[in-house]
Amino acid sequence: MDFKDLLRYYFVQLYEEKFLGLLEDFLEELESTAKNLSLAALPSQWYKDAVIYSTYVDLFNKDFQGLSERLDYLQQLGIDCLWLLPILDSPMRDAGFDIRDYRSIRRSLFSLPEDAPAEITQQLFREFLSQAHQKNIRVIFDIALNHTSDQHQWFQESRKGPENPYRNYYIWNKDTNKYKETRLLFKGLCPSNWEYDNGWYYFHRFYEFQPDLNYHNPNVLLEMSRNLIFWLSQGIDGFRADAIPFLWKKDGTNCENLPQTHIIVKFFRGVIDAIRPGSLLLAEACQPPNEVVKYFGKGDECHAGYHFPLMPQIFISMALGDRQPVQKILRPEVTPPIPKICQWVTFLRLHDELTLEMVTPEEREIMNTHYRHDIRWNFREGEGISARLAELFRFDQRKILQAFSIMLTLPGSPVIYYGDELGKGNDEEWFEYMKTLSGYPDSRFYVRGPLNWKEIEISLKDSSSLSSKIFMGLQTMLGIRKDFKAFGQGTIDWLENLPQAIMAYVRYYQNEKILVIHQLADANGEFVWPEFVKHPTDVFTEKPFNVQIPLSLHPFDFFWIKFS
Repeated sequence: MDFKDLLRYYFVQLYEEKFLGLLEDFLEELESTAKNLSLAALPSQWYKDAVIYSTYVDLFNKDFQGLSERLDYLQQLGIDCLWLLPILDSPMRDAGFDIRDYRSIRRSLFSLPEDAPAEITQQLFREFLSQAHQKNIRVIFDIALNHTSDQHQWFQESRKGPENPYRNYYIWNKDTNKYKETRLLFKGLCPSNWEYDNGWYYFHRFYEFQPDLNYHNPNVLLEMSRNLIFWLSQGIDGFRADAIPFLWKKDGTNCENLPQTHIIVKFFRGVIDAIRPGSLLLAEACQPPNEVVKYFGKGDECHAGYHFPLMPQIFISMALGDRQPVQKILRPEVTPPIPKICQWVTFLRLHDELTLEMVTPEEREIMNTHYRHDIRWNFREGEGISARLAELFRFDQRKILQAFSIMLTLPGSPVIYYGDELGKGNDEEWFEYMKTLSGYPDSRFYVRGPLNWKEIEISLKDSSSLSSKIFMGLQTMLGIRKDFKAFGQGTIDWLENLPQAIMAYVRYYQNEKILVIHQLADANGEFVWPEFVKHPTDVFTEKPFNVQIPLSLHPFDFFWIKFS
């Protein structure tokens, strides 16, 4: 189907035929832009073998110039996709997820004055993209599609009254009696999903300074599509679509994962494919796997999505010394198969808290007991832990590296959160600074904060330092991971009839066979070689194993073993 016919089909499902004139004008713009751009299509499914590094530009190294100076560092670590946490213009009350201008990057990220023309930031950003691409690093960034800042021009206009043409860009009501079934996402931080303003109330799923957009208005869909087109034309390689399960609201529902939301995502995907096929659309949907897979559609919605429920099960397996939590969450009845072109994205830590939304009360208790070492790390009344990876494991390099090994060898494309490759701990000073600046004691501020490159360089030169040990261990794993397609694209077969503390599985892809073994317990163990393993060789040392002798396992050991 022609892309215009496809977009017409989606549009009519949302709005019937009332606003086809608006759509036809948009389609003419889209076709003209696609013809005039000289962007080559991205390699198909490039994201399947990607290792993603997630960072704030300013907290990583002050500004884009500083980030450019560290591209070699990222390349040497083994990164080939850079996920830039919010960079668009914002009053910065929620780390940039409160967007004030979708076409402008924050001037401070280029060390420019606030009155610098947006065209300058756009040119500098294009130059940065060119530098990253020369290092074979693709770049994606966050875009909040569900809400804006209350300082966005659309919202400021909408506040002027019911007759304002932008009023319907947001959700206003005379009382708070709509959408009563919607849950509070920020328990303990926001008491309601409604905020009073001049005799009316507006709806928000996140902070009260982040009003939700109203996708019942077709202008919102088309304007947000134009924003995607704008950045694709600048050379960006894709988007992390923030908070997409909440896009469409309907009274009497919980306003999550509604059918119209999936149509909106299909529309966005169609727009992206028309401009630059292969550009990544990554779903941020903190939902059970059987809901997240719906955001892949039939390969016509998002290319990739976070596997939120897997992350806590990795921690639980390590806490209990039991492989079952991870194995169970990856069973087909829990994590359904996904379209061939799609991919799971895995992580140990993201920019927010270690979320515990997708676990049972019993599992939440295990997580808080084993990993919330400080009550101040509590987020959302027990539904999250705000702590860095090294803090969670009490700076034990064996556990940190084993956690990385598990993530890197399970199905999916891994995300590394900036600083975790160095064993960075929580940042108390940053928490106090941001609490004062924002007015909120948001415990997520602990896991942010700037990197100190002078200290990092000293630590990396000291092979005995924790930073050096973690960096070198992770660098080695990433280098090996690139040599095998099995990790990003292969199937997984679990080994059974083992002690519960041994997590072992085989990754298969064409002629590749990689046996992965993790000793989860703080105890010695023994792995008896299965009969099907012939000529095993340690991929880290290139030393062969004798299958007649059981493999000795020490606490938190892990092995990657190729065999014939």
